[in-house]
Amino acid sequence: MTKRVLIITYYWPPSGGSGVQRWLKFVKYLSKKGWEPYVFAPENPHFAIQDASLLKDVPEQVEVIRFPIWEPYKAFNQLTSIFSNNSVQPVDFVATGKKTWLQNFGMWVRGNFFIPDARKFWIKPSIEYLTDFVQRNHIDKIITTGPPHSVHLIGRGLKKKNKALKWIADFRDPWSEWDLLDTLQLSTWARARHKKLEHAVLQEADLVLTVTPYYVKQFLQLGGKNVQLITNGFDEDDFRAITHKGTSDFTIRHIGGVDELRDPRPAMLAIKELCLQQNEFKQAVRVEFVGSINVAFKKFIEHDDVLADRVTFVTQLAHSDLLKLYGSTDVLLLVLAHAAHASGNIPGKLFEYLASGNEIVGIGVADGDSAAILTQAGAGTVYDPSDAQGLQQAFMKCFANWKSGIKPNAKSLLKYSRRELTDSLITLLEKLD
Repeated sequence: MTKRVLIITYYWPPSGGSGVQRWLKFVKYLSKKGWEPYVFAPENPHFAIQDASLLKDVPEQVEVIRFPIWEPYKAFNQLTSIFSNNSVQPVDFVATGKKTWLQNFGMWVRGNFFIPDARKFWIKPSIEYLTDFVQRNHIDKIITTGPPHSVHLIGRGLKKKNKALKWIADFRDPWSEWDLLDTLQLSTWARARHKKLEHAVLQEADLVLTVTPYYVKQFLQLGGKNVQLITNGFDEDDFRAITHKGTSDFTIRHIGGVDELRDPRPAMLAIKELCLQQNEFKQAVRVEFVGSINVAFKKFIEHDDVLADRVTFVTQLAHSDLLKLYGSTDVLLLVLAHAAHASGNIPGKLFEYLASGNEIVGIGVADGDSAAILTQAGAGTVYDPSDAQGLQQAFMKCFANWKSGIKPNAKSLLKYSRRELTDSLITLLEKLD
């Protein structure tokens, strides 16, 4: 009997970034393990990062339904371009300190007019289309993945129309406890609305998946009945061709976006201090940030005489090009969110960092979920942002290893491979029969 499942997602290639990787890889391996996945994604989405190289991972036999979506982002971007001389990136709106009037306006509108998010206009037409599609194709399981959490409301609507459907709600980030909500200037009514919708999803879904042990506890406390952990991971196929080459400079890289919730300044100040103390380190070190970087951090670097000569910024690269960079990197910098629920922050890139075979220096909660994974793997350490001495010692140790040609002796990581994780997913899906 054919095992069919419909995955409803906002992020799908050519969308890039970490949000697309989880279900792209699940679909890839489900197709190899006797399942017939269908994918429902927007036809004309608004996303900042595009990566056509990921299309190679979409199996030819998988049917991808592209359905039109209307979003207010284009209109808002036109408005901001009128009132601002500079282009404003999404990372510039995630601000925790003093904000411009434009940031304040954008955050207030986003937080109070678009609940759960600005993709809410996709919910009703998607339910109407998919109700018939599910029946015609004899699909008995649907998976929704958020953020955006409006996608879960599509699943909820389908479940209401067809009680026999098994609905799995996958949370790559929290919802009402999401750190980002704290930056959106929510009214009391808006926050209550988020909590009410979240509770309905947690109660009505047949299975809730999430990506960290901390989030499992959160969702159980918030009303989840059946909450299971499947972490993010890495695809072995992506890393087979990576070869490490000796570097002429001591090269530290950070992959991914930088905003005010993920602040690399403590690491940069530690590197600056080492440059002032150790001339050999100063001459050798080079730091590169790859991805979307907020304006405040760029200005911090540009206005520092020591760091400006040693730090460079590279715009977003295709995933295939990022993989090549791992082979010419000596240390990977991991910057975790510093917010109320930071202990549970395990960014998807952590697993690719591990698979790369490079040393990792992290900034965040020193006893959080990410720190535990790094320690278990023997690949690095997470330091509290205030631990300047610890960060300096970590970079000096990595520098000594670089001079000696030593790479970390990481332990087996197979349990985080996308192939193994898909086996865990299949086990959970089959339990719903």
